[in-house]
Amino acid sequence: MTDQEERLDVINESGEIIDILPRSQIHGNPALLHMVVHVLIFNTKGELLLQKRSMDKDVAPGKWDTSVGGHVNSGEAVEDAVMREMEEELGITTCGPEFLYTYIHSNDYEAERVSTYKCIFDGKIEFQQDEIDEVRPWGLDEIQGIIGKGILSDNFEHEIETYIKYIE
Repeated sequence: MTDQEERLDVINESGEIIDILPRSQIHGNPALLHMVVHVLIFNTKGELLLQKRSMDKDVAPGKWDTSVGGHVNSGEAVEDAVMREMEEELGITTCGPEFLYTYIHSNDYEAERVSTYKCIFDGKIEFQQDEIDEVRPWGLDEIQGIIGKGILSDNFEHEIETYIKYIE
């Protein structure tokens, strides 16, 4: 572990903290549930902004993913993580996110308790170029047409399926 490495709360399915570990010990071990935030950023036309992850990322490199997503640092409030991640990833500071739902996503690599928020934003995007290759708005029909084709991250496919059930 480096001094700069993120430290994350390991939680049980009820959200109670059971340990604090560095990110490097949590990623790669799906038995260690940790908290993340997602923000679905829509424009006023109803299009959803997605980010294409850098090829240097350890999770889903080169895949299209949630507008904003990131870890909740140990001791950090979920709402603070939402605002921090929006600013870090896309330079957004003026969007008032609305809480939608929480769910658990797990795969062979990790297990996350995801808190999802939504906001409407038509302003300028200044994305974090060392972590994101591209951003662009997508129609929900367009997204649904590419699910399962290896274009989207598995995390985002779970997210969009959860969102669509939520709005129906």
